[in-house]
Amino acid sequence: MKYYYTVALLILAAVVCCCMPALGADKYLGGTPEITAYLTGVNEFSPGQDATITVVIQNSGTNAAVFIDQSTLTRDDLPTTAKLVTAGLSSGGAPINITTDPQNLGDLQSPGMSTASFTAKITSDATLGEYTIPLTVQYKYLSNSLAYQPTSETIQDQYTPVTVTIPLTIKIKPVVQIAVLNADAPDLVAGMEGYVNLTIKNIGYEDGKQATVTIKRHGNSAVIPTDDNVYIGDFPRDGIVTCLYKVAVSSDAQQQSYPIDVDVTYTNAEGDTVTSVIDTVGVPVENKLSFVVVSPPAVVTQGSTSVITVVYQNAGSVTANQAQARLSAVDPLSSSDTNAYLGDIPPGGNVTAQYAITAASGAAPGTYALDTEIRYRDALDNSQISDTFKAPVTVVAQPASEGPLQLPAALTLIVLVLIGAGYYVLVMRKKR
Repeated sequence: MKYYYTVALLILAAVVCCCMPALGADKYLGGTPEITAYLTGVNEFSPGQDATITVVIQNSGTNAAVFIDQSTLTRDDLPTTAKLVTAGLSSGGAPINITTDPQNLGDLQSPGMSTASFTAKITSDATLGEYTIPLTVQYKYLSNSLAYQPTSETIQDQYTPVTVTIPLTIKIKPVVQIAVLNADAPDLVAGMEGYVNLTIKNIGYEDGKQATVTIKRHGNSAVIPTDDNVYIGDFPRDGIVTCLYKVAVSSDAQQQSYPIDVDVTYTNAEGDTVTSVIDTVGVPVENKLSFVVVSPPAVVTQGSTSVITVVYQNAGSVTANQAQARLSAVDPLSSSDTNAYLGDIPPGGNVTAQYAITAASGAAPGTYALDTEIRYRDALDNSQISDTFKAPVTVVAQPASEGPLQLPAALTLIVLVLIGAGYYVLVMRKKR
């Protein structure tokens, strides 16, 4: 009998030893994640500014109670852990465009925190003040921890999804903000230099001191500044200034508007040197100055020299100053007088040039297109030369009366000479 008791005691001890791991399990009752958030770093921005908004997300949830040595299994998750956290920032009607998608932050235990950064663009028309932007945080947590889970090979977990919206505050600070009201460039032509006259207004909420207005080339724009800054001194709120700049235009520019960038560097109320957000404005450019011949083809006779007249027209949009024309004669035409002074030619204006042209005696009759070009000075007194264009000259055959003396005409001349001689002899005899 003692043998049976001993065996029973040994079996009971083995069972107790096998159950020992479960007796040390902790059981957490109650509690949920407590999610809060706040901005870190810069929260004050300027209109038109590219911004990075950094948010700290914090979990400070606490458990209601903890029981130890319960006959339960250990849980993988705590009820205060925020699982699969995502955070997304939106404008909420504020003058800001958020360009970053919602971010996955993983699990956030308590206590704990995580950081998310969002890129954004403050709109150029943003006005001074404070604005609320909503941060949306989504997660799930273990919600059935109060349910008694007896020792088992399986645990049935229940997770509850949560969405919480947290308001964050940003500020739009006072700055000088510019608007180009007008860009006037009446003589700006492809391949030439000219002036751009800008009218600029301070539409911001800051009075700028010691201000300088600067223009810059926009990317590969055909308009290239050569004088790029103008000092304007004080630039108060709602103040308007005009600034004149010299620019060059690429020779391949077309008749259209090309962008330039404009900004203002100034001293703010704190004494710091600040540069405003760029305002991009279009500058009108006209086609390259061109000329055409509007007179009919000049006529030259074989074997002779003639003074021909060529009428040029300015087909461009600006005046060609101190213009000179050149005509290039080619065989069988030649000339020792290939240049003509034309003076100033306004847009659409006509001027006349004369050239002495010789046609070789063996020149084939027909129309010859001679190269011609015009050199002139632009509005900044720079020397310019037009593209080569054509001036037509027609060669005609000699008239018959101008050719070798024909037989009937020669006989007539001889007869006239003989009659004249006979008349002279007769008169002399009568005098004797």
